[in-house]
Amino acid sequence: MHICFVEDTQLHGGTQIWVAEAVRAFLAAGHEVTVLTATDGFNARDTATTGARLVTYDMDGVTAQDADHQRIWTDALAPADVAVCTVHPPRNGFHCSLFAAKCIADAGLDVVLEPKTGTIVPDYRAEFYAPPYDIASHVICITDFTRRYMIETYGVPADRVSLVYQGTDVATFTPDPERAATARTRYPLPADAFPVLGSVGSFEPRKGQLALLDAVDQIRRRLPNVHAMLVGDGPDEAMLREYVRERGLDSNVSFFPFTTEPAHVFEVLDILTLPSTHKEGLPNVLLEALSMGLPVVSSRLAGTPEVVIDGVTGLLVEPGDVDGLAQAILTLGEDDTARTRMGAAGRQLMLDDFDKRRQFDAFLHHFSEVVAPAR
Repeated sequence: MHICFVEDTQLHGGTQIWVAEAVRAFLAAGHEVTVLTATDGFNARDTATTGARLVTYDMDGVTAQDADHQRIWTDALAPADVAVCTVHPPRNGFHCSLFAAKCIADAGLDVVLEPKTGTIVPDYRAEFYAPPYDIASHVICITDFTRRYMIETYGVPADRVSLVYQGTDVATFTPDPERAATARTRYPLPADAFPVLGSVGSFEPRKGQLALLDAVDQIRRRLPNVHAMLVGDGPDEAMLREYVRERGLDSNVSFFPFTTEPAHVFEVLDILTLPSTHKEGLPNVLLEALSMGLPVVSSRLAGTPEVVIDGVTGLLVEPGDVDGLAQAILTLGEDDTARTRMGAAGRQLMLDDFDKRRQFDAFLHHFSEVVAPAR
């Protein structure tokens, strides 16, 4: 089988890291892979070292949807059996899944287009997922929340929408004493820091780091040594650092750069926090932390309740509820038994249902199922 990934972004978030891993897994399984993505982006750089076929285009120029860019996309899509297109935001009247559909339709290509999503954005249009072209297409969702939304809100026929969880690399995300020792050197924290909270992701408004900082401000009145690790990069970094200084949180907050080795981060955490306000699907960071045996405090968004089972593997709070976020962290920070119990339950859930090695096979099985009828 030949799988083409369409990644219309230069970012290096969880989806792009998953694509990078999927490329390697599918190549190792003996399949052919093409990656169609923006020049100089994360997936373009990563694919260059994999042996997969790489086709790149200008991130700004493609919005013109001109003949040259249509040729580039058509040539990339032509040999594929299935084209997996992550649904990214539209740009200047351009949308990646719609343009891919147009290229397939105009050239009469024998390829199944699979818009892939885990994130619901209310102002996205239904046609991003079910393009209005006479082509074979099928939506692939990575949360059941998203699958149901596609059917109930966008009206995509149920037989053209599938759920396949992405999973996580359970073998890698397993506590390791040697790695933990390295992590304490890589991420130096105050010796008495407790509980250590982790926020891993891009520094942007939707990730809710400000809510976490406000929660830490409350928590330190009862747990003065609480410490938040903010790991990542993004447009809000300078603002967040200034906010920490203004609130006098310097001794309770540390910033660390984006990493492609998040397991080291998890080794030094007591609780993972995901205080996002919107636009989440089923973040990789949740699966990775749960696999590491960490309890999670997360906003109740989209697919998060499918793995952060309230009171079982972690605690859920409403998006933007600083008081609720602070109380949930205090509940876990002051109860060693609850932290241990929820961490163990999360680890077991990942072992049972979210092992990435099995999930890559599930994706390949899904691809074969949607390609066969189209043929």
